[in-house]
Formats: sequence, structure tokens, C-alpha cells
Amino acid sequence: MAKVPSAVIAAGGLVGGYGVARWTRQRPLGGVVLAVAGAAAAQRWRQQAGGAAAGALSVAYIAAFAGSHPLSKKVGPWPSVFGVAGAVALASWAVADRRS
Repeated sequence: MAKVPSAVIAAGGLVGGYGVARWTRQRPLGGVVLAVAGAAAAQRWRQQAGGAAAGALSVAYIAAFAGSHPLSKKVGPWPSVFGVAGAVALASWAVADRRS
């Protein structure tokens, strides 16, 4: 069975976390989705690209989550989430998935 690329896990965590929080109206539940996907992506990053890359991509993941909030005031919530998820997916692919 083929592995799910870390870019998909990371982007899915950002989009899924927001979607769960919005649709259930339970922000902590969305945070759980975000955290679980982030941990899974970080583990994959570490396996594929090493600890330093995993640390940098984890920082990017957290920064994307934080940055989506002020960005949503300018472009709207869904475009903001999709934008930061795309940026993290691209970084993840470039640093970790492309090597596999």
C-alpha cells in the first residue's frame, strides 16, 4: 500500500481542523484534529528528511495555523485556510516528499 504523502497529511490537518471546529462549533475538537495531523506529519518529516527539516516544517505548520487567523480577516476564512494549507503542502513536498 502506498504511503500518504506528508504534504497531504499536513494540508489535511489544517483544512480538517478548521472544518471540524467550524461544523461542530467545538474549537478544541478542531484543535485535536490539527494536533494529531501535525504530529503524524512531523513523524513522517523526521523519517524522510531528518530532525532539522522536521523541526522547520513543524514551525511552518504552526505558523500557518496562527497566520491563517489574521489573513482570514482580509480574504475570508476558507480562502485563508486553503492558502496556508497549500503553502505548507508545497514546503512539505519540497523538503520531504520529493526525496521519496
